[in-house]
Amino acid sequence: MESVRPRWDIFCKVVDNFGDIGVCWRLARQLAAEHNLEVRLWTDDLVTFHRINTAIDPALASQASHGVQVWRWSHPFPLVVPADVVVETFGCEVPESYQQAMATRSIKPAWINLEYLSAESWVNDCHALPSPHPRLPLTKYFFFPGFAAGAGGLLRERDLIARRDAFLRDPTAKNTFWQSLGLPSSSLNEIRISLFCYENLAIPDLLATWANGGEPIRCLVPEGMAAEQVKAFFTATPSSSLDHYAQGNLRAHVLPFVEQPEYDQLLWACDCNFVRGEDSFVRAQWAAHPFVWHIYPQEENAHWIKLNAFIDHYCAEMTPDMAADMRAFWRAWNSGRGIGQAWTNFCRHRAALQTYTRVWAEHLIGHGDLAANLVRFVSSL
Repeated sequence: MESVRPRWDIFCKVVDNFGDIGVCWRLARQLAAEHNLEVRLWTDDLVTFHRINTAIDPALASQASHGVQVWRWSHPFPLVVPADVVVETFGCEVPESYQQAMATRSIKPAWINLEYLSAESWVNDCHALPSPHPRLPLTKYFFFPGFAAGAGGLLRERDLIARRDAFLRDPTAKNTFWQSLGLPSSSLNEIRISLFCYENLAIPDLLATWANGGEPIRCLVPEGMAAEQVKAFFTATPSSSLDHYAQGNLRAHVLPFVEQPEYDQLLWACDCNFVRGEDSFVRAQWAAHPFVWHIYPQEENAHWIKLNAFIDHYCAEMTPDMAADMRAFWRAWNSGRGIGQAWTNFCRHRAALQTYTRVWAEHLIGHGDLAANLVRFVSSL
């Protein structure tokens, strides 16, 4: 007799544009594909979800994609049987009616609050802590992704590193990828950069630095907030069917949004990646190329604590001059001030950073991947 697969419900409210649903979608796919789980993903924004997975139809209340059941998180919430494992992501709080249904089960579901990623020192102390419900016979456990042993690790599919390395070893694969975007193959003396960020005061100065610099740079910008700033920088009209702009040594292309597997390939194929939020931030680290993080701005500048905590962790094994220039550029990028000279100083370490980022990725692999760590934790409850 065939055994019944464990059922997991993942709840996601979209706050940070693509970051929240990006993380949840990767987790849901991996749990279904690698751990043989029956996964139901609840989200309140199927329109945004469609941008990173075009198979999703925003008009449908429920549908299946890549072995995952996708449901609209609607109000009032539908009457459904709670899963064996319930994952609320980023403190989104599962609906009250669903909590009541959880409490009526004879075997209570494992209830996980998957938190935001942070390198702050308190994360390891809070990871896996229980939080009893004040009224119901339920206990919620906090699960923190992280960069050090003792936290939950980072999302990483089992074959991700092998796929990355195979792609990078195959010139034909890279050329085919560039052709799929309507772009020429990269030349030896060209720096190819992906630019994915929030609206940023530093963009005009950075583009001017690239245009006036001594090396040819091709900047690839996914459509969105940053793309509008890039377009505004150039006075010329697009030179082809693509949004293609040129000034001095800078060539810029505005690219249509691609799905997650193609975005991974973009990160692998570029020489330097500007990323934002959480999902692309993690994927840039697995790409093992120099990267720059635009952290999501928070009230009262609370994001600077998280940014500086990661910088401290990430720079710990760098040479002092490389660490100083890396810190200065990341801080200039996130503050919107002093970007020109900071880029010049940062860029002189590009070869050393390329080596460093690969060692960093290997270091992160040693902590396991988040999905497997989460499954292992739930089985221990």
